[in-house]
Amino acid sequence: MHKRTFHLRDIILLALIAIIFGVIYYAAAFVYNGLTVLLTPVGYGPIANDLTMGIWCMAGPLAGFLLRIPGSSFLGEFLGAAVEMFLGDQWGASNLISGAVQGIGTELGFTLTLYKVYNWLTVILTSVTTTIVTFAWDWFRNGYSHFAPNMLLIMLVARFLSMLIFSGILVKLIVNLLTRAHVIRS
Repeated sequence: MHKRTFHLRDIILLALIAIIFGVIYYAAAFVYNGLTVLLTPVGYGPIANDLTMGIWCMAGPLAGFLLRIPGSSFLGEFLGAAVEMFLGDQWGASNLISGAVQGIGTELGFTLTLYKVYNWLTVILTSVTTTIVTFAWDWFRNGYSHFAPNMLLIMLVARFLSMLIFSGILVKLIVNLLTRAHVIRS
């Protein structure tokens, strides 16, 4: 049986995830900017967003896997984005919208399993749902509708691979390590 309410321990863990990943998100902006500069001369600058998106979506799945409470994935992602904003990143308050969108995408993956499955299937589901939701958001926010179909396909594949590697596989490996070290209960 899974718990369905937040306790003080859960809130503290959620705050720690948000702070740690808020700092990681802030640092990821430098990677994003560097990739944009490197890829722009060859016409692929916009793909930097898709290549780094998985980094910016790690707090949600980690919170979902560790806390196993409906809403924890959304809160982890949203609060991580809020910390990034408070650190003074380049996107300012729009981070809160991005964090909410990313959190919704991640939360959908856990919702599809009814919050009962926490394995590699969930990794795939959260990667797919977060890719779709964030790509749809960027379709409107960043004008992805103006790109050629082949560029859109490259961007979508790059985003999915980024999600799968960073917010999927890497997060699951972190959870497995924490479980084996008896830091968390499985």
